[in-house]
Amino acid sequence: MKFRCSRSKLTEAVTNVQRAVSSKSTNPALEGILIESGSGSIKLYGYDLDICINTEIDAEVLKEGSSVIPAKLFSEIIRKLPEESITIDVNEKNIVYIQSGKVDYKIVGMPAEDYPEITTANTDDVITIEGETLASMIRQTIYAVSDKDTKPAHKGSLFEISNKKIRIVSVDGYRLAIRTEDINYENEKTFIVPGKSLIEITKLINDNTKNVDIKVSGKNIFFNIGDYSVMSRLIEGEFMNYNSSIPKIHATELTVNTRKFIEMIERMSLLLTDKIKSPIRCMIDNGFIKASCSTTLGQATDEIEVTMDGESVEIGFNNRILLDALRYSETDEIKLTLNGSLSPMVVKPTEGESFLFLLLPMRLTRG
Repeated sequence: MKFRCSRSKLTEAVTNVQRAVSSKSTNPALEGILIESGSGSIKLYGYDLDICINTEIDAEVLKEGSSVIPAKLFSEIIRKLPEESITIDVNEKNIVYIQSGKVDYKIVGMPAEDYPEITTANTDDVITIEGETLASMIRQTIYAVSDKDTKPAHKGSLFEISNKKIRIVSVDGYRLAIRTEDINYENEKTFIVPGKSLIEITKLINDNTKNVDIKVSGKNIFFNIGDYSVMSRLIEGEFMNYNSSIPKIHATELTVNTRKFIEMIERMSLLLTDKIKSPIRCMIDNGFIKASCSTTLGQATDEIEVTMDGESVEIGFNNRILLDALRYSETDEIKLTLNGSLSPMVVKPTEGESFLFLLLPMRLTRG
C-alpha cells in the first residue's frame, strides 16, 4: 500500500476515528487504525468492538492495499510533520514508511487480516433527522445517563419513534430527562443507544452537518454524519417505565428566570465540595424562591422573585443535579411544577413540550 495525501485532512480523520480505538485490548490490532487505500481515496477505521468510526479522504493512491497502524503513535507522528504533503508506504511485511519534507519515519504495522470484521447495515430503512436537532436532543439528555452498573439499559438513552415524533429518554437513580421533536418518519421503533456512543455522535456533528441518517439493523445502529460513519452496538434489556414516574398532578407551579436561578444555586454551591455535601434548601412562598445552604464551611441565603401559582412548599435538592437540569434547559425561562416536599420536581419549557426533566428531592432535616 502506498499513497500521498494532505497532512491536515489525515490529521482530522485520524483524530476522529481514533476515539473509537481500544486503549487496551487482547487483540493488538484493535489498538490501531485500519487503513485501506483504493481508487483515489483511503478509508480509515477505529473500532473497539462496541463502536466503530470510519471515514474516507481523498488521496493519490500509488498502490492499493491495507494495513493496521498503531493509533497513538501514528496520530502523534502526523500531527508533528512539517509539510502539508505526506507519503505513506507499507511493504509486504507491514513496515510503515512515513515521509514528509525531510522527515522520515519507519514504524511497525500489523496485517489487515488481524482486524476484526466490521458489521454493516442490512436494511434500507433510513431515519433522517437534522444534525443540529439530534445534537441538541442528545446534549439535553446525555447528562442523565447512569454511570452505575446496576441496570445496563440505563447506561444508554432510550430512543422512541412513533406518530412522527422522536423522543430520547435518559434516567439514573436521581433524575429523568426527556427530549421530543417532530420527525418525518412513518414507522415505529424503540432502541437503546449507549451513552458513550452518543457522546461521540455529538463530537462529529458540526455546523456543516445538514442531516444525519440513522439505520437500525439487528443489534446495531448506524449513523451517517457528513464524511463519517458510526456503528454502535445497541444495549439489550428493559428500560424503566418512565411515564409512571412523571407526576400527573401538582400543587405548585412556578415560572422562573433560568439564569437568575442558576446564579443563585451557584452561589449556594460555594459552600459545598465533594466531601462536604448538604442539600440546597428552597423555600417557595409568596412569589419568591428563598435558597439557603448550611455546611461546616458556613451559611448562605439568597432569593429570587418568581411567578407563582398554588401552595407554598419547602424542598431540598442536590446542587449538582439541580444545576444540570437548569443549565441543560437552554431556555430563558422555565416552568417548575411540584407536589409537596417529597415528590419529584418537573422542569419544562414555558411553552411547548420539547423537554421534560424530573428531579428527585433530598429529604430535609428540621431545625
